[in-house]
Amino acid sequence: MRVLVTGATGYLGRAIVAALGERGHTPIAFARRASASGIGAERIDGDVCDAGAVDRAVAGCDVVCHAAALVSVWTRDRSVFDRVNVEGTRHVLEAVQRHGARRCVYTSSFLALPPAGRTTPIAANDYQRTKALALRVADDVAARGVPIVTLFPGVIYGPGARTEGNLVARLLRDRIEGRLPGIVGPDRTWSFAFIDDVARAHAAAVDAPAPAGRYGIGGENLPQRAIFDWLREAHAISVPWTVPPALARMAGWCEEQRARLTGAMPLLTRDAVEVFEHDWPVDSTLAIRDLGYRITPLADGLAATWPTLGTAAGA
Repeated sequence: MRVLVTGATGYLGRAIVAALGERGHTPIAFARRASASGIGAERIDGDVCDAGAVDRAVAGCDVVCHAAALVSVWTRDRSVFDRVNVEGTRHVLEAVQRHGARRCVYTSSFLALPPAGRTTPIAANDYQRTKALALRVADDVAARGVPIVTLFPGVIYGPGARTEGNLVARLLRDRIEGRLPGIVGPDRTWSFAFIDDVARAHAAAVDAPAPAGRYGIGGENLPQRAIFDWLREAHAISVPWTVPPALARMAGWCEEQRARLTGAMPLLTRDAVEVFEHDWPVDSTLAIRDLGYRITPLADGLAATWPTLGTAAGA
């Protein structure tokens, strides 16, 4: 099948394109600079904020994997989150409905769901707020009969770029280079989802015979500190100290003021501290049953990630 992948130049998007090819599909990469990306697939330049560009790209495709999103803790213009994550999702799903595509596989986020112990999502930052709003859009469109499979990845990690979409690799690298002296909420639960597992789940959801509407696609549900425990045990790099939340919020406020003055990305925000104060387990049971989902143990995934962390990591 011809499968359009929005956000195809992102960390997850590239992996989805590769997984689709491995499964025998024909991926079409859609992104603002797809033509210059070097991705080994048909490429279409376009922005999910441009409804016309989305419509033209969806036409003639059997399935759409909508993975495009603004993944960041901060931008100077907060409205960009709404334009990309909410309106961009609306444009894609409306085009899917208009052209009668067989299915849309929508990449949501564990952060769009309530944390453990709550019944409603929190809106700690603009990424989380808009992913929760986009989920409502997807649910509304699905209620109109549009075939949508929504996937909720955990904390995605693995080899490759150390971007906001690969937070674990960035945290490890920062610790290796001495830029991460402390962490907030080391005992809070994260679900560590290896990039290849998540990408293959997307490819499986494209042609699963009778998929459910929603799937968690996480990994091992472990304390945040587990990645640093591995770093200590495997490479003798000490574990960061624990930062009290009140102190972290003060530091976040200072970083936010610096960001407003300089336009530089803050190292920490008060919103991020709130996220780190909750537990975020992901239940992958349905995905294991219906999509053949397999969870890579964290130690194995981190061992595969280690060689790509840079020269300091390889020393």
